[in-house]
Amino acid sequence: MRPFCLRCFMLADCLAPELAQFNHLGHQSGMVVQSDSHKHMYFSKKKMKKLSQALLFTAAALALSGCVSQIKGSPSGWYSQMGGIENKGDTVYICHGFGCEYRKPVTFSRADQRRLKAILKRGSRSAKAERAAISRAVQWQEKRVGPVVGSSNDIGGLDMSNGNVQGQMDCIDEATNTTSLLVYAESKGWLKHHRVARPASRGYFIDGKYPHASAVIVDETTDTPWAVDSWRLSNGQPPDILRLSRWLKMTSSELEKPKAR
Repeated sequence: MRPFCLRCFMLADCLAPELAQFNHLGHQSGMVVQSDSHKHMYFSKKKMKKLSQALLFTAAALALSGCVSQIKGSPSGWYSQMGGIENKGDTVYICHGFGCEYRKPVTFSRADQRRLKAILKRGSRSAKAERAAISRAVQWQEKRVGPVVGSSNDIGGLDMSNGNVQGQMDCIDEATNTTSLLVYAESKGWLKHHRVARPASRGYFIDGKYPHASAVIVDETTDTPWAVDSWRLSNGQPPDILRLSRWLKMTSSELEKPKAR
C-alpha cells in the first residue's frame, strides 16, 4: 500500500506561492497559467514543448524549496479549497468519504471538553510533551466521532475500493479533521507550545513521490513545523508526528513505515 490519496492531485495546494513566477515564464513563452478555484489548472495556449519545460522548472523549484511556504496561510483557506467546513463554536465538521465528500457535524459536550482539556494539559510542561498529548487527543477524537460519523472501522492508508464510502477517509479527510481538532483546542487556549498552521501537501509523481497531505503544528519557541499525519493507521491509532522538513523529503516507501519521531 502506497501513501497516496485521491484529491492530493491538486497541484495548486503547493503551487500558489509559485504561480506568479510560473506565469512570468508562461508569458515569455506565450503561455498563461490560470487557476480554477485552486482545484484545477488549465492553459490558454497549448505549446506542449514549452509547457513541459515550464513544468520541469517548477517541479525543480518545488523540490528545492520543499514547499514549506504553503503552511504560512490560514487554515481557513484549506477548508474553502477542499470543501470542508470550519468549526462553529463547539461543533466540528468531520470530513469523510474521501476528499471531504461528506461532512458530519459533531458537537463536543461539556464532558467532551473536559476530557480533551485534560488530555492536552498533560503536555503543558514542554513542546515535546505537548506533541505526545496531541497524539492522544487525535486518537480520542477519532474514537469519539466514530459512532456518529460511521468511521469507527475506517481503514488506514489507501484503499481505492473505499472512495466515496461514508465513514472511510483519505488524507484530505484526515488532514482536515485533525486540523479542526487542533484549531478547536487552540481556540480554547489548550495548546501552550504550538500554533496551528495550514495543512501541508507533498508528492506530485513527477518528483518520485505519491501525493499526500497532513495537518501541521508549529513549535512556538523554535518555529519548527511538525506534521501531524493521522492517515497511515486505522481509526483511533496514533498519528505520525514528524518534523515537516523530514515529512516533505521522505520517499513514499519511508512514509509507509516512519522510524522514530
